[in-house]
Amino acid sequence: MDQESSTRESAGQDPLLLLKTLQTLWTKRELQKLREVARQGFATLEDPFSGLLDMLESYKGWKGKGHSLEYYITNELARWLKEHPRDPQPGLKLKMLQARAFEVLGESQSNLLEPLISIYQLQKADRSTLLGNVNHLYHKGKYKEAVILSTKLKLQTELDVEKMCTPLLLQDKANLVEDYVADYPHLQSQLLQIMDTWCHPTFNTRDIARQYQNVPPSRADKLNQKMLSKLVFRLLGQYKVDPALCPNVMNQRHLGTLRYLFYKRFVEKSMTQENWEDHIQNMVGENLWLQEQLIQLLISYCDVTTAAQWALYYHLSGESLPAKVTEKMHELQHQERVEVTKERTDDSKMDKKNDYYYQLPITRENIHFLQTWEEVEKCRDVVLQPGQVVGIDMEWRPPFGLVGRPRVSVLQIAAKEHVYLLDLLQFSKLDQEEKEKELCHFIWKLFSDPSIIKLGYGMSGDLCSLSTTYPALREMEKQAQGILDLLQVDKQLQKNSGLWKKHHIPVESLCQELSSITKSPRQAEKGLSLLVQNLLGKPLDKTEQLSNWEKRPLREEQIVYAGLMSSRAKGPSFCQGSASDAYCLLEVYEVLCKDPARFGLTANLKESLGGKQSTKPKAKKPLSKQGTQSPSTQELASAGETLSASAFPEISAKDFSVVCDTMLQGLARYLRCLGVDVQVLENTDDHRQAAEIARKDGRIILTSGLPYQKLQAQVGEGRCFSVNCSDKARQQALSVLKHFNVRVTLRDIFSRCQVCNCDKYLKISKEKVRRLMKISGYLAGEDDTGYSKNPEEDWELCPKAETPASSEPTTCTEQLPNCTYNPDCRWLADSDLNEGSLTLKNGTTLQIRTIPRGVLEKTDLAHFYCCTQCGKVFWEGSHFGRVVSQFQEILGGSEPQTQTFYELS
Repeated sequence: MDQESSTRESAGQDPLLLLKTLQTLWTKRELQKLREVARQGFATLEDPFSGLLDMLESYKGWKGKGHSLEYYITNELARWLKEHPRDPQPGLKLKMLQARAFEVLGESQSNLLEPLISIYQLQKADRSTLLGNVNHLYHKGKYKEAVILSTKLKLQTELDVEKMCTPLLLQDKANLVEDYVADYPHLQSQLLQIMDTWCHPTFNTRDIARQYQNVPPSRADKLNQKMLSKLVFRLLGQYKVDPALCPNVMNQRHLGTLRYLFYKRFVEKSMTQENWEDHIQNMVGENLWLQEQLIQLLISYCDVTTAAQWALYYHLSGESLPAKVTEKMHELQHQERVEVTKERTDDSKMDKKNDYYYQLPITRENIHFLQTWEEVEKCRDVVLQPGQVVGIDMEWRPPFGLVGRPRVSVLQIAAKEHVYLLDLLQFSKLDQEEKEKELCHFIWKLFSDPSIIKLGYGMSGDLCSLSTTYPALREMEKQAQGILDLLQVDKQLQKNSGLWKKHHIPVESLCQELSSITKSPRQAEKGLSLLVQNLLGKPLDKTEQLSNWEKRPLREEQIVYAGLMSSRAKGPSFCQGSASDAYCLLEVYEVLCKDPARFGLTANLKESLGGKQSTKPKAKKPLSKQGTQSPSTQELASAGETLSASAFPEISAKDFSVVCDTMLQGLARYLRCLGVDVQVLENTDDHRQAAEIARKDGRIILTSGLPYQKLQAQVGEGRCFSVNCSDKARQQALSVLKHFNVRVTLRDIFSRCQVCNCDKYLKISKEKVRRLMKISGYLAGEDDTGYSKNPEEDWELCPKAETPASSEPTTCTEQLPNCTYNPDCRWLADSDLNEGSLTLKNGTTLQIRTIPRGVLEKTDLAHFYCCTQCGKVFWEGSHFGRVVSQFQEILGGSEPQTQTFYELS
């Protein structure tokens, strides 16, 4: 007997017995003890390398997500080997272990890849063996594991990038694809070319998805052209690849820009004809496809004659154009020279228009355009004087279709009597390294001197672009001092607007008169222009807001426009802002400093913003954080000037209609629960569609994050609300209803379908539902419906209730006993329904298949309700009382006496 024990001990512990012990600990979730027993067990195994594989091959008990017992055992062995270094026996035995390890990888989770590669030295295996195992995983449909394994083993150059990456892109695993090509520029180019072919308008991702097992076509639908185009555009900048490599993506991006330019010119009328033509010609160039798209847009926005003139300008063939354009081209052929018709605006009108915009109070002689180092030295002597106050702005070419952050072309520095325009684009072409260092030193000294007050508006973004232009200035932002960003002051003014706007001169009549002069839709002022309008009486002229500052040489007219003299410049003017953007900051600062208390600011303007100002950007927060956006109700409340419910007249829930951004789906469901008419943008919709829907249907926009600023400007004050996404959906709903003074009554709850927003129901008796389910075969067997017998398990009328903070939550019935759901709707008649196809008269299919069997067994349930638009079937449950309980604080105190939608028995 002693001899047998000695033999077993020398042979080591049976790994399967160790596995059984570990399984018991795993079941009890005693993880710390599991680790200790595993380490002790490894020491008793004769061959821990083979023993681990024995255990992994035997244990098949985990198929879900997260860490498994396999993961814990494998990682504990990896740690144990670090403490007790030993390698598997080389030669044939190692090859056999590696082959077994690859088999395990084919059946296990991807989180075992890294530890198994390390333990069994898979990276040292024969290349053909490695490639064979990667292909084996791939053909089994384990695309993610195959890509991760090939990335870890650096096999990318020996595999087809399209074959490996396509299924991952279809499954929305772009991060793994980026890791796969990270160190291989030629693979990055190939990948971008592949993705670009998918961006062709005729391409359908479903056609590719069908070629791959485990990739459902519905999953591939999420990879639409808009998302794919954004991904390609981001990777172009990340990999620093020539955009010409992706013609389809760039064409679509340029087409979007063309549409935007047409909107700015012909709908918003905020761009001059000269400026518009310059951008159109630069954008279209020699691209035949864009030229044809331009003609189509001209037909839509202008007329056939204008379209024909541009077609002749680009020498387009009549075969690719609409017949009416071709005919008009023939009429114009006799002309020796065809020029594009230019819609010149009457100069007298424009001069009159200029009287209504902010004008620089300095002469042309005091606007200096600096292109030499000697001129910069004169500017430096003026600007760097201690105690100086300067306004700063920067100009660059609008990044239409460009990859990466634009380079600053002109740096504007405004002092009290002079405006200096530094031509940074010209300096960069001089190729004088020593002089460039002097220029950077001057800029650095200006921004780091605390005795010089630098005024800006959104300075952080300007400094980021400046550091892109001159890499030597990348660290300057961290050391900048003496900067006052009036964007932050503007936010403070908006919080305190109720304190100073009461006694301020109104400018509404000014904007109305100006609108009648230009005969264009009035556009709400925003940003710096709105601040200037509020404090100086006139807004900034932004008709040249989108311009090309890189075009050289700059004309004299352009420089005059940059000064915004009283006489309007003729010819194209190319400025993203203007010298006025820099100079007006001085006058805004002067107005605020004269009487800061009037505007709710402290005597020291900087202190009113909460201490020392820095241009260093704050750490990135989720877009849902309210603090990063325009003032919302929460921010206004903190300033003591909240937009209370009394600011809006009371409105009933059924008359209140909103459009929700795609980020606010939870809020949308809650509002529909309460009877609010809610339209929700699709995931593929652009944020700007919310403004179109709001204007068309008279809805309020509910959004969050960056889109708030743009949408607010398009629909006007009070028509757009920024929701705090850090709140739960229930709290968001309460905030919206209180802000807009919405009255919700019991009859409003569940008066709308949460799925489709319809407010028309039909009532169906339980007996009729049972009969229809039998006719349709849904009650043929005990377990053949595929749905739960638990009436509360599969279908909910409303979002799940949030857990109360109290440790002893009260039930709905305790708070509101005898709460009954009884909508005012007619019974389903025999003529309303085709029982054979279960379709209503309007073609809607009645979705009785979704009714759990157990619901029919409820003795207190007499009838069901069917949505006439989507066919969803509802019934009374605990959800009605739950919603009433959650929103008691806003429910109306009295109910109508006739035709109550909900009855309290």
